[in-house]
Amino acid sequence: MAQRFLTSKGRVSPKCQGKSLGIISIEELPERLADGKTLAGLDLGDKTIGVAVSDRGLSFAHPRPVILRKKFSLDVAQLVAQLEQDNVGAIVLGLPVNMDGSEGPRAQKSRAFVRNMAPLSNLPFVLWDERLSTVAAERTLIEMDFSRKKRAGKIDSAAAAFILQGALDRLQSLGRADRG
Repeated sequence: MAQRFLTSKGRVSPKCQGKSLGIISIEELPERLADGKTLAGLDLGDKTIGVAVSDRGLSFAHPRPVILRKKFSLDVAQLVAQLEQDNVGAIVLGLPVNMDGSEGPRAQKSRAFVRNMAPLSNLPFVLWDERLSTVAAERTLIEMDFSRKKRAGKIDSAAAAFILQGALDRLQSLGRADRG
């Protein structure tokens, strides 16, 4: 699906400009997410993209295999195919905010990823503060007695699952607030 938005040189086709829903807040997500759709969580690394997908009930995050980064157009084509297979209706992207709350170069890379991917997909993005998600994911994998080598191959998807689970928990609390 992503391929139809790209020219033969991997650039966005002019007829596809402006087809994205862009960045939305977590509070806007329930009204934008169609029934039966899932959410995806992404953790962007320099070498891999960690992926996790929710269940249809939006309660639990499940890690998926990482995407090994090669070239943006190839990465996006693989990602979009995986998102379609998992019936994803929106993407929660980890935003690497500094401990003082400021945004550095890694956060700018994440925003650039959204800017570059948005014309290729009609899925809305929610940016989610990912502070300490990789640390939490690594601790969990260590507790599960994964070797250092096995952790290296799973850490980004585990971090994506932590990011997504945080967003899912927030959605659950928003739902309780609306009912209560």
